Amino acid sequence: MRTAAVAAGLVGALAALTACSGGGGDGDKTASSSTPSAISASASPSGSGAAKGASGQLQGSWITTSGGKIVALVITGKKAGLFVTGRKAWCQGAAGEESGMQMIHLTCPDGNKDRVTGMVDSVDAKGLTVSWSGRTGKETYTKADGGKLPSALPTKLKR
Repeated sequence: MRTAAVAAGLVGALAALTACSGGGGDGDKTASSSTPSAISASASPSGSGAAKGASGQLQGSWITTSGGKIVALVITGKKAGLFVTGRKAWCQGAAGEESGMQMIHLTCPDGNKDRVTGMVDSVDAKGLTVSWSGRTGKETYTKADGGKLPSALPTKLKR
C-alpha cells in the first residue's frame, strides 16, 4: 500500500511539473530555477526540431516498476518527464513523431543514461511499451488515469 501511495504522489507531481509552462507568475521561483531546462522540440537526434507532437494515445501518465523502483513517465504535448523512486533527479525532454515513429528523448541532470532515447513499440488506452536505447531495454507501462494508480503495476520485461 505504501508503494501505491508513493506512486500516486509521483504521478500527480510529474503531471503538475510537465503541465507548467514556465510563464511568469508570482509563484515560487526556486522550483523553476533549480529545474534543468532540457525540454525542447529540438531534442530529436538531428537537433532539427522536426519532431511533431506525440500522438493522442501517448499523452498522459504511465507507471511501471523496474529493479524494485517505481518509474513514472508523463507525456504532455511535446514534453516528457520521467521520475524513478530513489533518484534525486528527474529526467525531462521531448516526445513526438519522427520519421513515422513515436520517439521519446530525455536528458537527466544526474547524467543517468538508462532511458535517454525511447522508441514506442506499442500504445493503447491501457498500456505503453517503449524500447529504450540505454541499458533499461524494453519496458511496459500501465496508464494511470486521472492521477489514480492502475490496479496492477507491470514489471520490466526480461529478454
